[in-house]
Amino acid sequence: MSQANSMKAAVWHGRRDIRLEDVPLPAAPQPGWVQIKVHWCGICGSDLHEYVAGPVFIPVEEAHPLTGLKGQCILGHEFSGEIVALGDGVTGFEAGERVAADACQHCGECWYCKQGLYNICENLAFTGLMNNGAFAEYVNVPANLLYKLPLGFPTEAGALIEPLAVGMHAVKQAGSLVGETAVVVGAGTIGLCTMMCAKAAGAARVIAIEMSAARKQKSLEVGADIVLDPNECDIVAKTKSLTGGYGAPVSFECIGHKSTAQLALDVIRKAGRTVMVGIFEEPSNFNFFDIVATEKQVIGSLAYNGEFADVIAMINDGRLDVTPLITGRIGLTDILDCGFEELVNNKDANVKIIVSPDLPVAS
Repeated sequence: MSQANSMKAAVWHGRRDIRLEDVPLPAAPQPGWVQIKVHWCGICGSDLHEYVAGPVFIPVEEAHPLTGLKGQCILGHEFSGEIVALGDGVTGFEAGERVAADACQHCGECWYCKQGLYNICENLAFTGLMNNGAFAEYVNVPANLLYKLPLGFPTEAGALIEPLAVGMHAVKQAGSLVGETAVVVGAGTIGLCTMMCAKAAGAARVIAIEMSAARKQKSLEVGADIVLDPNECDIVAKTKSLTGGYGAPVSFECIGHKSTAQLALDVIRKAGRTVMVGIFEEPSNFNFFDIVATEKQVIGSLAYNGEFADVIAMINDGRLDVTPLITGRIGLTDILDCGFEELVNNKDANVKIIVSPDLPVAS
């Protein structure tokens, strides 16, 4: 139970050093911001990267130019909850409303923000990485990042809106998929979300590429039509045989590895499109003549740009079913052993572990 002026939070201090601590409650929200009581927050791959190999995104040498954060950070950005306080100037929202929050805190002043491309803001700050996040009882966020949840919207589903919005943005970056075959390389959370969004956007067939038995099965559960395992077949040859000998018109790289980036390009036909969604940690050697000679298109995709609204509507009307994605529900007090360590030690068996400050300690 929180004290009157403190709350429990999962605070990143360094690599393999996340501590569940009593921290001060967030201050009253500043103008244009709101305070949210967190209901559920998902553990993201980026959170896991910070735990295992960080700092990756968390600023430790210099304070972030937008937020001022440096070093210690409350993690968590895939969340939903209930508004408990509004800062001055906030309109269109009321205390007690259930909301989800886009994690792309942005300056609103740079050229990209003024063009509506806030996800590539010059001073972009992700909630839970460059500013304190939602592995806590309460979190403050800008009101312009909020989306209301419809009446009857499943509470747990609120923690899946963010990763699905990543998949939806990638699908939009690819252009129309209606009637097309799409190849998704990797069946982690983002790969699975991209498969779901590709199907919801009208793809006639989704081919998943994955080696893990559990994730191959999960791909089929979320709507993949065919699952190919690189250990069992020549992926490029098999994909061509499934697409009239030419290759798929579009692929999505959802792993972030130099070998899978090459594969994502190899499985598409000439003049096809590859959308890079994975977070790459190391450079690769690539002969760009392969692009010149084939007129293939390589498209970057970072986070989302308004796709929360699409995802909320699609969950609400049943076009997206988040149930297969949730593989664990834990309390905030168990986030280390049953959350981060569980994901490190049993990665293939888990997709999304969601965390609630209100759940009791596991027995």
